[in-house]
Amino acid sequence: MTNLTEQQQKLQKQREIQHKELKIQKEIRQIEDDLVIAIEKILDRQDSCKNLEEAQYRNLMHVADTTESTEVIKNFLRYQLGRDNKWGEGENSLAEKIIRDIDNSLYTKAKEIVNKVKYTEKLKFVWLELTRRYLGYGSRRLKYLKAAKKSKSNNNQDK
Repeated sequence: MTNLTEQQQKLQKQREIQHKELKIQKEIRQIEDDLVIAIEKILDRQDSCKNLEEAQYRNLMHVADTTESTEVIKNFLRYQLGRDNKWGEGENSLAEKIIRDIDNSLYTKAKEIVNKVKYTEKLKFVWLELTRRYLGYGSRRLKYLKAAKKSKSNNNQDK
């Protein structure tokens, strides 16, 4: 009889975990607009991203998708910053602004989510998920900005 109770407890615990994970996903979906707005604001105001090529941003996305660490993502951004100036230069570079968002607003949002759901063990997971989504939305915006710039350039040549 105790085995049944233990099994029931295990099932209950599994259901609670699943419920918390679903709540986390719901909370993440509810702040997606904030993520989009944050990265678009950086990319739209950033003159230094004019030299950034889509392939370089895709490399960042590949790093983000293949790691379980926000530190690895930030390390890659700093590496790129040290290689050339396509990510900008210094504290006001695109790379440093993204790193600041990862460390500040994305971390804060992740912390708020896990505290709200009462599942603090998932902080690192939520922080990484928010970072991946944020960067993904940036990839889309960069594609749009490059296409708009190309279109504008073509229109000016036609005149």
